[in-house]
Amino acid sequence: MLGLLPLAASAQTQKPNIIWLMADDLGYGDISCYGATRIQTPAIDNVARSGLRFTDMHACASTSTPSRYGILTGEYPFLHPGTDVAAGNAGTIIYPSQFTLADAMKSAGYRTGAFGKWHLGLGSKTGQQDWNKQLDVALDSLGFDYSYIMAATSDRVPCVFIEQGHVANYDPSAPIEVSYRQNFEGEPTGQSNPELLTKLRPSHGHDMSIVNGISRIGYMKGGGSALWRDEDIADSITAHALRWMGEGSKDAPFFMYLCTNDIHVPRMPHERFRGKSPMGLRGEAIFSLDETVGAITHALDSLGIRENTLLIITSDNGPVLDDGYQDNATELAGSHNPSGPFRGGKYSAFEAGSVVPFIVSWPGHVKAGESSALVSQVDAMSTLAHIAGVTLPENAAPSSMNMADTWLGQSSQSRPYAVKMAANHTLVLRKDNWKYISPSNGGPMIPWGPKIETGYLSTPQLFDITKSSYEETSVASQHPDVVTDCQQIINQLKK
Repeated sequence: MLGLLPLAASAQTQKPNIIWLMADDLGYGDISCYGATRIQTPAIDNVARSGLRFTDMHACASTSTPSRYGILTGEYPFLHPGTDVAAGNAGTIIYPSQFTLADAMKSAGYRTGAFGKWHLGLGSKTGQQDWNKQLDVALDSLGFDYSYIMAATSDRVPCVFIEQGHVANYDPSAPIEVSYRQNFEGEPTGQSNPELLTKLRPSHGHDMSIVNGISRIGYMKGGGSALWRDEDIADSITAHALRWMGEGSKDAPFFMYLCTNDIHVPRMPHERFRGKSPMGLRGEAIFSLDETVGAITHALDSLGIRENTLLIITSDNGPVLDDGYQDNATELAGSHNPSGPFRGGKYSAFEAGSVVPFIVSWPGHVKAGESSALVSQVDAMSTLAHIAGVTLPENAAPSSMNMADTWLGQSSQSRPYAVKMAANHTLVLRKDNWKYISPSNGGPMIPWGPKIETGYLSTPQLFDITKSSYEETSVASQHPDVVTDCQQIINQLKK
């Protein structure tokens, strides 16, 4: 591509709008520009054709909450307490005193907005939120001017959107109560009242309160007209994001943290997608994600701001098929492998748990193509702050590096190493051609339902990724010096 502007020149002229568009549970092999053949994602592919597609991007964890924590704080999640997968009534995991990615963007004069899945806690104390009033700690305390979010995920109560720290479309006739300890008297559950499960039934867990004919994790009472309909979740998130984006796009640059929910269970995309994919609901959910990407890029074109918008498309962690509902995702996958060339999946210490799609597009500034550089999502804050012209406070983003030249395709430089955390806190390190998995006491398979290999073993594991990208055979015994070096890096980070 001719006429690319150097980063220094672009930063001195006009700050780009920045959109971090993150799918949920989207695997490396789930989209056609990364090799999927049984499903097509034309809108995502169009962005990839005009941008830079990374093949070695690592999320901070193989589960949602810690992965998102790393992105927004620039700190490895294993260094912070409470970053396990959060309940729907978890208190805030990011402290208001922490400097966030949104804070960095605000300091550069950006409008900041968060949309869709949050899953990082709300309110100052776990289980003590009053969902009928303004929450005492919401996203305005973390640098976001506007937010329209789900408290956690669609499989966890409360099943309502939170707008500006208050339940959206609040229904005073149906006050909300939430508990993760016990049910409310007289309220049906998936376990006790399976006849009320008119849309999806659980395959494991997910058998508590029923909303929209689907049972969830946790207990909830009330909500009334504020309760979401799963089929409309993607449309609601996208509509609010588009409206906010258009309202002030001419006044100031914006930073949008847009997190879709589609592929996370329970998968129940809008009826217009029904029957469109041979892979059933999970395939239809990928179509829904692709439609959202298309809506965003179309809006950028319509507003005349596509040329000055840095658009990043990625996922929070690796894929899973059966994650708690009888949606036939496993049976209908056929030849489709959501993990692509990698072993494992969501929750796992193997590569498929945390190697995710990563596409960076900024017309005129990012050279189209493919990059094999080793990169990590933990670098989001330092990298995007640099692009926005922000000098970070001294103690901000302690694990984050400025990788702007690499992300924008002006360099092929890799990160020195990337550290990831599996579901049981097993730490994984990628460095050069090596993949190291710390010793763990966990079993070989995820124990609660998904048919996914964990990668856990009581002894250290080491793989030469250039020779064994599927991590077949550990060579730890042949390279004790490499094992020692990797463990020393992890130990130093823990200190």
